[in-house]
Amino acid sequence: MNDKREILGWTMYDWANSAFSTTVVTALLGPYIIALAESSSTPLMLFGFPIQPAAIFPAATSLSVLLQVFFLPLLGTIADYTNLKKRMMMTFAYIGAITTILLFTIQADMPVLGTNGAVLLASLLAIIANLCFGAAIVFYNAFLPDIATPDQRDAVSSRGFAYGYLGGGLLLLANLGLLNFMEDTGLAVRISLASAGIWWLAFTYLFPQRRLKAREAARQLPEGSTLFSHGIRQIMH
Repeated sequence: MNDKREILGWTMYDWANSAFSTTVVTALLGPYIIALAESSSTPLMLFGFPIQPAAIFPAATSLSVLLQVFFLPLLGTIADYTNLKKRMMMTFAYIGAITTILLFTIQADMPVLGTNGAVLLASLLAIIANLCFGAAIVFYNAFLPDIATPDQRDAVSSRGFAYGYLGGGLLLLANLGLLNFMEDTGLAVRISLASAGIWWLAFTYLFPQRRLKAREAARQLPEGSTLFSHGIRQIMH
């Protein structure tokens, strides 16, 4: 415990994934999906009712959060009761990052996707990326008791938050500069969205992937329980 190399690997994951929070979720993806929807010749329909462009991204975000309510307690059980913590954290981080990079491919003029196809695909990628973002954090948080003694945990956690604000803020600032510099705003937004995924992926590989150590299960499942049944009990409580 309290190994400086491993603690840096852990705190730098906040630096890595906060680019998704700032550039993608907070700043750019919502307005970009609105622009995609407004460029469509027909409105997006749900159960026979038209959806306003401004409501699409909040709806996608809400759906991803709803899925997390059911999904994340099961992952918490895996984090506590198996030795898969690092593997699962890396898997979800990489899927989330790659999904974010794929947002670069979405643009209004994509006949192959059909009417509103670009909007639907962008929304689907947003749901997957946000779900993976939350899932990776479950395993990230579960590492803290493994890498720091109780007297050091608050300091280590605060350092992670600080790195996250700094990393996410720096990339957002760079992307806002790109938006002001480029004449093609749509391309600038797509580059910025992809840059958040590249940032997330690259720093995940350079730090937590290479510095965090795999751990044995922190606890044993109660007798007669399975990972699924114990996870369901966590949801019900």
